[in-house]
Amino acid sequence: MKKLFGTDGMRGEAGSFPLDAATMEIVGASLAHHLREKLGRTPLIVIGRDTRESGGWIEQALVAGMARAGADSKSAGVITTPGVAFLARTLPADAGVVISASHNAYRDNGIKIFAPSGRKLDEETERLIESDVFTQPAASRNNDKLFTTGEHEDDETADLQSRYANFLAEGIGRELSLRGISLVLDCANGAASKLAPELFQRLGATVTAINRTPDGQNINLDCGSLHMEELQSEVIKRRAKLGVAFDGDADRALFVDANGSLVNGDGILWVLATYLRAQHELTNDTVVATVMSNVGLEVALQSQGIQLVRTDVGDKYVLEELLRLGASLGGEQSGHIIFPKVSLAGDGLITTLKLLRTMTEAGKDLHELTEGFQSFPQVLVNVKVKVKRPFAEVAAIQKVVQDVESALGLQGRLLLRYSGTEPLARVMIEGKKQAEIEKYAATLANVIRQTLGA
Repeated sequence: MKKLFGTDGMRGEAGSFPLDAATMEIVGASLAHHLREKLGRTPLIVIGRDTRESGGWIEQALVAGMARAGADSKSAGVITTPGVAFLARTLPADAGVVISASHNAYRDNGIKIFAPSGRKLDEETERLIESDVFTQPAASRNNDKLFTTGEHEDDETADLQSRYANFLAEGIGRELSLRGISLVLDCANGAASKLAPELFQRLGATVTAINRTPDGQNINLDCGSLHMEELQSEVIKRRAKLGVAFDGDADRALFVDANGSLVNGDGILWVLATYLRAQHELTNDTVVATVMSNVGLEVALQSQGIQLVRTDVGDKYVLEELLRLGASLGGEQSGHIIFPKVSLAGDGLITTLKLLRTMTEAGKDLHELTEGFQSFPQVLVNVKVKVKRPFAEVAAIQKVVQDVESALGLQGRLLLRYSGTEPLARVMIEGKKQAEIEKYAATLANVIRQTLGA
């Protein structure tokens, strides 16, 4: 049976299987049915969405399925992904469903399902839902292309949104004064378009918000965390203290310092790790990141006696390792940062509040706080292959890998893996000297071509 759920939920083109109305109704009914079986009572499911034009009819289809299977639902309207995770945990609800395709263009959409803990739904239930999708007949439904901006939502929806906003301002932002601080926020025409400016103004900041007028089709369009140029320009133009770029569902954030320089998730992990360690709040002096984090982060953390533990790519795997180790900070280079003592979901707004608290308490700008961290040069080479044979079984490849790793020592890193979707071997090497790592990468790529090449 084909898997529909990936590491970050179910995603695809809105209106096409499995993101069509008929399938979404089955998903809603299946989730409700399995929750009801497990709980022995009527389940409550909270649901929210980003600003895509397809979000309205997908929500209607999911809710119709949930109702048919005997579940109650509450709509949080347009809200961030971590906002739904928060509501699932605190209402409490029996599940939270987010309708979003994160940083993708508006034509795509997706769903993420959270358990009451705020963690993503367990894989066993995901497999049960997939089985229902492929075995149950779908009713014939048209995709009713509705788009709701969130401006005319009912009192219950407004109350749910206020709960999350108050948690951010009064919980995470407690006693944090941003008076005299100028911020530029790129809201990506997404889920944070209303919430983010209001939150930081509430805490006293002077806020310039760009890309905050969603029309259903402009989410992530040349803006947000994948397109930082406009934000950099605005920060310089307005002499702002900090620029923040969210993605469409605001579960991550990237930053621009007062000099207009980009600071990605690795830089933020460095700043927050050193701050938390000074506050005796970095459990076991450990940070969790993925294999994609730059080796410069590892070297910088080691210089401060902080261990970096790596996982596979995906915030799901970062969270699993954080919980296994009991660690207090982890994240991805892309800007997903997780503080498990506060939230089990990556949250761009929480990350921004934590960073601003660090800056205000240290009395330093972001560019000063990132001193001590430097990204190492990186080279990535793709090699077309006939078969994806385990690299460890090819002696010639293993010999070069060992030689390169020995030459790099602790001042570099080699990552060799296959693409999950294409017939490609990916060679990624980081080190202190660009010419040197390019030579190593070319040597290894040639051996792969000779032994496995197409």
